[in-house]
Amino acid sequence: MNNKTDKWHALHAETAVIGWEDLERFFARGNLLRVSTDIGLVDAAFEIAADNKLVIEKWTSNGYLAGVSNEEASLWAKGESELWSVIVLPWILVQHRQ
Repeated sequence: MNNKTDKWHALHAETAVIGWEDLERFFARGNLLRVSTDIGLVDAAFEIAADNKLVIEKWTSNGYLAGVSNEEASLWAKGESELWSVIVLPWILVQHRQ
């Protein structure tokens, strides 16, 4: 395997289901990013870890990657959502699964 593949697999291994109560403090600090289901959670984490500005800017402008809104936070706080996360410091990336 090459380094890119190894890094992707390492990030994949670090994903986990997480409850909103464990994410609230990161939301309050502004360290929580929402990843659209239009892109993969691990793919987003990989590009952020690689500091791939062109891809990140494209995803941001298309709304695929953004800060978590107050409306999303309120919905997720009700506990009716399946949230997956991965850490790419200083960010916690979260994706809502249908």
